[in-house]
Amino acid sequence: MSNVKFYSGENIPLEMHKVRIVQKLNIWPIERRLEALQEAGFNNFLLKNRDVFMDMLTDSGVNAMSDKQLAAMMEADDSYAGSETFSKLENKVQEIFGKSFFLPAHQGRACENVIAQSFVKPGSIAIMNYHFTTTRSHIVRNGGRVEELLSEEGYQVNSECPFKGNLDIAKLRALIAEKGAEAISFVRFEAGTNLIGGQPFSLANLKEARQVCDEFGVMLVLDASLLADNLYFIKVREEQCRDMSIREITRAIANQADVIYFSARKLGCARGGGICTNNEQHFAKMRELIPLYEGFLTYGGMSVREMEAMAVGLEETMDEDMINQGPQFIAYMTEELQKKGVPVVTPAGGLGCHINAMEFVKHVPQQEYPAAALAAALYLVSGVRGMERGTMSEDRDANGVEPLADMELVRLAMPRRVFTLSQVKYAVDRIAWLYENRELIGGMKFVEEPKILRFFLGRLDTMTDWPTALVQKFRSDFGDSL
Repeated sequence: MSNVKFYSGENIPLEMHKVRIVQKLNIWPIERRLEALQEAGFNNFLLKNRDVFMDMLTDSGVNAMSDKQLAAMMEADDSYAGSETFSKLENKVQEIFGKSFFLPAHQGRACENVIAQSFVKPGSIAIMNYHFTTTRSHIVRNGGRVEELLSEEGYQVNSECPFKGNLDIAKLRALIAEKGAEAISFVRFEAGTNLIGGQPFSLANLKEARQVCDEFGVMLVLDASLLADNLYFIKVREEQCRDMSIREITRAIANQADVIYFSARKLGCARGGGICTNNEQHFAKMRELIPLYEGFLTYGGMSVREMEAMAVGLEETMDEDMINQGPQFIAYMTEELQKKGVPVVTPAGGLGCHINAMEFVKHVPQQEYPAAALAAALYLVSGVRGMERGTMSEDRDANGVEPLADMELVRLAMPRRVFTLSQVKYAVDRIAWLYENRELIGGMKFVEEPKILRFFLGRLDTMTDWPTALVQKFRSDFGDSL
């Protein structure tokens, strides 16, 4: 892994790539940004990208592809069945993960649908280090429920723990012993707990969980969508793995899982997904659902051009100088915000920099969606679109009761090889100004609230006219600046 020090002593990430294709960006006046927020129902998901300067909503499907990926797309075999492109992708998955059977799907949540329909029974329990929104929805819709057994450190916003995504092994053994193995759909590890700061698990923790699963005869499933970041953290934070290559760590992780699935919109920097396993019975059970929901077995709802790009992208994920880019830029942004007193999740994880909205706008009650309010306020003063990861991202239960999230975060995703250092510094500057004026930010309320995954489509309004006050303060401090 490249280790470059600056003579000046400054500690900044170094881009290990050069830019050869660019896309024009716009920064609109703050008054236009307020109009855009109102049109979007104060939901950043509903903003038009033409109104966004820095899109830090997600890293899903928006990572920069390499020149080799773009070149590979020209070689695609677009046969409906028996495509050579599929064979190329299948071979790469087998080589990297060591799994004999591969099923293509159009993205990660499609994989979740197939896995949930295959293995979740009414009343069964899916055990996880932490849930993801779509994962839990698929399990609940199939009659199951989720039990989160995240380690205690994972619930601490600020910590020195390097692996806050670890699963509590003692609780795992106790729960399976209490409920019985027949009541457990599977144990699921998420490589980078998406909703609570992109925090990784350690290889040692995964191996311990594997031993418990073997002891009781329970299946272990790995969501490898954010595996690239988790690989980096294992390499640099887990002492026993520092002399291992990324390829060796990947195989060691894969060896612990019965079923692996991933979104290539994250892993591989393409658009698609897949499931792999060595268990022929599991494979046969899932295979029949692919033509039903996704497409034929050799394309699974994906463009063959994307499959070519995915095969190359998976190989590039084995490059330490590629996978270190996201975590290093995230760590830089996190450290710069800390210097300015802005409350953030520590240690810096993968996927993005996470602002602690519970502390940032602690005057806003959780029932008034502080993370959603902060995300809207940040877009208003900067044109930076982040994502709410808090109570708004939860769904009401069957009785209409709204669960309060464990954390209220604004995630500022760092798509790989997309943003420059000056753009990151711009975002830090606007966030620091907003923190100084945080008392102007008020709460939110739903005016349109879908029953499922409401954070995608729901529309909100402000409890007071606080955005206008924020615009006035911005103009007072920045003058005619965009």
